[in-house]
Amino acid sequence: MEQTINIKLKIWRQRGPKEPGQFVDYSLDNVPTNISFLEMLDMLNEQLVEKGEEPVVFDNDCREGICGMCSLYINGNPHGPVGSITTCQLHMRKFNDGDTITIEPWRSHAFPVIRDLMVDRSAYDKIQQAGGYVSFNTGGAGDANAIPISKEAADEAMDSATCIGCGACVAACKNGSAMLFVSSKVSQLALLPQGRPEAAKRAKAMIAKMEELGFGNCTNTRACEAECPKNESIANIARLNREFIKAKLAD
Repeated sequence: MEQTINIKLKIWRQRGPKEPGQFVDYSLDNVPTNISFLEMLDMLNEQLVEKGEEPVVFDNDCREGICGMCSLYINGNPHGPVGSITTCQLHMRKFNDGDTITIEPWRSHAFPVIRDLMVDRSAYDKIQQAGGYVSFNTGGAGDANAIPISKEAADEAMDSATCIGCGACVAACKNGSAMLFVSSKVSQLALLPQGRPEAAKRAKAMIAKMEELGFGNCTNTRACEAECPKNESIANIARLNREFIKAKLAD
């Protein structure tokens, strides 16, 4: 027999980045425990539409924990109370009957609210555009094994590349720092020979863009590492600092 719960929701509603926002209370009954958190919000929106009210705006796409768009602050935790998963992978079985669930957008100066629970994370795109790439001549593709790379370096680079750019690190950080995101993007390239020629330029450009866009700096609270759904390590931040210092000393 399908289990259901009755819950109360406190959801942040805001019409735009310049408009004042407020929490609005909702009640939702007979929520199946086997549905995802986003499906629960779909249920709420169906009820609101039937009543002639405006549905709650929230961001989502893949619903598989890959795209990083389902960025919700749930009961004081980015992506909710369960570690190593995104909001879309959170299921209602993790909540109890009668619970009050508080849902907010990412709280960061660099991620302005578009509407309700949806924020503008294009700042991440701008940081990536500043240096998160490698330059090469087009033409015939080289052999995959033409450049020897140790398994340790390849594994570490792949671990860094699992960052999905969701913004949980910024939302969790009291300084609103994007250092974990930037360091993951720098590390995945700095660890590989293809990324070494532009390593100095990349570190300087991406950090400069991060500061320009209003992100804070890292003070080693490790909140980002604790809340990251892909378990990115702050060892990447140490690597980014080394890359940046070497680049500045070489100037």
